[in-house]
Formats: sequence, structure tokens, C-alpha cells
Amino acid sequence: MCKVLGIARSEYYYQINKKKNRYKEANEKLDKEIKEEYEKSKGRYGSPKIQKRLEKRGIRASQKRIARRMKEMGLRSITVKKFRPSGSKGKVDDTNKPNLLAQNFKAEGLREKMVSDITYIYTKEKGWTYLAIVMDLYSLSVIGYSYGETMEAELVIKAIQNARAKGKFKEGAIFHSDLGSQYTSNKVEKYLKELELVHSYSKKGYPYDNASMESFNAILKKEEVNLHVYKTFEEAKRTIFEFIESWYNRRRIHSSIGYKIPYELENQKIC
Repeated sequence: MCKVLGIARSEYYYQINKKKNRYKEANEKLDKEIKEEYEKSKGRYGSPKIQKRLEKRGIRASQKRIARRMKEMGLRSITVKKFRPSGSKGKVDDTNKPNLLAQNFKAEGLREKMVSDITYIYTKEKGWTYLAIVMDLYSLSVIGYSYGETMEAELVIKAIQNARAKGKFKEGAIFHSDLGSQYTSNKVEKYLKELELVHSYSKKGYPYDNASMESFNAILKKEEVNLHVYKTFEEAKRTIFEFIESWYNRRRIHSSIGYKIPYELENQKIC
């Protein structure tokens, strides 16, 4: 009879003996907690990150179990594809532009190593718009950014100025970027020297040298930008602000920093 009705024999005996199925109750309780964390992340978290968030709250469950429960509930995370760069074929003058970072993306403290890049965001009103980002490699926090309609040196300078407002840079700190014309402009180079930052450059046509920044761009596109169609420049500006300040810096955990939030590390005293 159980086989015909598709009911487990154990469930049948629990029912006829009027006993509660503790495993089923535990799953129902766990499902509620999983769904709560999933909704808090706006569907961005998969089982590994949800497991870490629950663990922090004192709820113990294996990542495999959480994955099974998520599959049962039909919950799927937004997948961020692994960064696979494509080299540039354009001619770039890399004379006297050393790669000081040398793919060493680990830092011992805040404002010791920073990376920067410009990414494109499309809006119906303005067409392509541009976002310049400055990220601290110790905390993985976006410490400065600037969003504009044109991709010029001033966009980068404003992002650096915003980063400087977050705290003093360490003496001789590395500022790493690609060889884009904005970063190699006289205006940006002069401003970096004024701040006593040492400029490091990715090798020509080799985006792996700025992989940390490229990874952030992938997260931004997969978890936010590619999910929406921005009608106006102001709408995109507001959404980017909310993503960076409310989600990425203050709530999103990162496996590379021990499943911590950038804001937690940013709270440390800056020398």
C-alpha cells in the first residue's frame, strides 16, 4: 500500500503510532532558515555561502544537506562564471610601466595594495556609461568608485579621490591598473604621484594580472547589471550605489577572505 501511494514505510509507522517525524521537522525548520538567507541575498547565494551564514548564526548543517534542501525547494543561486580573460590586440606603450603586483593579490593590511578598472554599463537613455572602481585587496572592499557618461581620466581621478576619503593610504602603497589610456594619462599619473602611490600595470594583453578586479566586474554583471534593463542614467547610478554600498561591501561574504564581509575588515584601524 505504501509503495502504491508513494509513501515511505517509516512515515506510515510514525503516523499510525502518532509519533512526530523529527527528521522531517528538522528539515522543515532548516528549509525556513535556508529560504530566509536565500531571500536576504536576493537569490545570489548558493549552498556554500548559505552554509557559512547559517553556521555563523549557530545553525549546523552540512553544505551537501543544504544543497539537497535547496534543490528540493527549487532554489538556485545566480552563477558567476569563472573569469576567462581575452587579451587585447591593440598596440600599447608599456615602456617603463612595471608590473609590481605580479599577480600577488594578498595584502597584509588595509590600503597597502589597491586595484582599479573601468567597466561598461548600458542604459536606454544614454547608451554605454562607465564605472571606475578602486578596490582594496586586503578587505576586497570597493573603497572608491565613480560613475559617468564619458570614459576619461577625470572618471578615474574621482574614483581615487573617493577612495582617499575612506582613509589614508600607506606610504608607498601599490595602485594597480591596466594600460588603458585613462590610467596612463598624464593627469592620473600626476595625481598618483601627489598621493605617493606607486603605479603598477598589467602586462599588455594579459588581464590575469588584474584578476581580482575582473572578478568584481563579473560579480557586478552577474548579480546585478545583467538582471536589469536600466532606462535612465540616474536609475543605473542609484542601483549601482545600492549594490556596492548596501550589498557588496556590507553583506556579501567572500570565500577568499575566510567567508567574511569586506565591511568587517574595513573596520580595522587604517595606519
